[in-house]
Amino acid sequence: MIRFPMRRSLGTLASGMLLASTMLATAGAAKAPPVVNTVAVPMPPTPAGSAPPDLLNQPITGDGQSQVVHPGTAVAKDWWQAFRSPAVNTLVDRALTANADLAAAQARVAQAQSLIGVARGALLPQLDAGLTSERQRLSRSLSTPIADPNPQVFSLHTAQVSVSYSPDLFGGGAARVRSAKAAAAVAQAQADAMRSMVAANVVLAVIQNAALDAEIAANSDAIASGRQVLDLLRQREKLGAVGHADVAAQEAALAAVEGTLPPLVRASAANQAALLILIGKAPGMPVFDNGAAMPALEDLTLPADLPMALPAELLKTRPDVAAAAATLEGAAADVKVAMAARLPQLTLSATAGGTAEDFGRMFADGNPFWQLLGALAAPIFHGGSLKRQQQAAEHAFDAAKAGYRGTALQAFADVSNALTALSADATALSIAQRGDSAASASLGFVKRQLQLGGVGTLQVLNASAVAQTARAQYVAAKAARLSDTVGLFVALGGGLQTPQGAAATGH
Repeated sequence: MIRFPMRRSLGTLASGMLLASTMLATAGAAKAPPVVNTVAVPMPPTPAGSAPPDLLNQPITGDGQSQVVHPGTAVAKDWWQAFRSPAVNTLVDRALTANADLAAAQARVAQAQSLIGVARGALLPQLDAGLTSERQRLSRSLSTPIADPNPQVFSLHTAQVSVSYSPDLFGGGAARVRSAKAAAAVAQAQADAMRSMVAANVVLAVIQNAALDAEIAANSDAIASGRQVLDLLRQREKLGAVGHADVAAQEAALAAVEGTLPPLVRASAANQAALLILIGKAPGMPVFDNGAAMPALEDLTLPADLPMALPAELLKTRPDVAAAAATLEGAAADVKVAMAARLPQLTLSATAGGTAEDFGRMFADGNPFWQLLGALAAPIFHGGSLKRQQQAAEHAFDAAKAGYRGTALQAFADVSNALTALSADATALSIAQRGDSAASASLGFVKRQLQLGGVGTLQVLNASAVAQTARAQYVAAKAARLSDTVGLFVALGGGLQTPQGAAATGH
């Protein structure tokens, strides 16, 4: 068994170094005061921002369905369940476990967490052990002629332990730990934002798929209706009741309607491919493993109760604001690192070991050795690079302040826009519903009158075009209202960082 006898002075130094390093590491790991409060962010006068304040706590009604926004409530973590669609729940759950972008974001979080350990490790003493063995033959001219005139051949074995430590005299190392923590917080906030966007994109893809299916069905009905009218006009042409111009006009109108179908089919295929990628499947694979069909618009329930975080709470719940705040913390820490780089640095080191020709006698009497070293280095002239480095860090800090302020203001704007969209699109849906009902009834009357010979081709074409446009507007408005609700959930942070004590809404 190899022993390393160390004298009291070396042991005392090592103990002192370990104690000091532990204290400094603890100080570096302590949470530094946040710098976010140093940024002045203009707060909106009302939680609704530029949206009408009467939208809050008041029913927003459209197409017979009402929604109420409740200020002071937070988004539920699984907010997508508010649409009460088992298909949506299944797809979102799969996406949160199989999405490639989300997996990459989570890996970056793990990487950033590991880098915190790297920064902390630099605050502690560095302990290294080494063992070297060599076999050497000396030249006759270098050997001692009195002891042995023949060439010397010998082996030399050396074992040693080295301890080095650089005390964090001016907090540069602790600032690096703080910067690494901030980078990890940024990565975590970005992963939270990715999770929110993946869930939202899945729900939006389902809504878009349902809307496209409804438009395809409506256009198919319009095509079938147009063909019926065309057949009727051809029959009347044979009887001499209408001319060929009327038939040609209907044929042109029918072709125009038929031409709208292929783009819808293409858009539906592209949307489904995007959905498959979101849930970690290749395009062409079935969306559901059990072969279930995608939900229709009627299968999606419009959430009746909607959350509404207050402006101060919104700054805590938005992932992008959290990322901006962490970036600001990291920039402040980087300024401290740049300042410490311009100050003296102290390095302490100790080495102990033994050297002998015989491996087993490295630590026999007279063979052990030890060494204590202390070094102090201070930068004198670096061509102004250290000063410029500090200035660059300070400018980055100013940029981070501006970035945080801009991100916070954008968060307020997103919520305001989401509320405005909810109100405007609810009104648009009511109008579109009335227009669709009236246009459908009008087309039915005109087709009946055409059979009786009471109207001409122009009236039929106009009624058909109005009915088709009204149906498309109704489908789009219905999908927009569902999408607006998703937009509000996302604008409020996606339920990832629910403030403590706030009630959760979304079920």
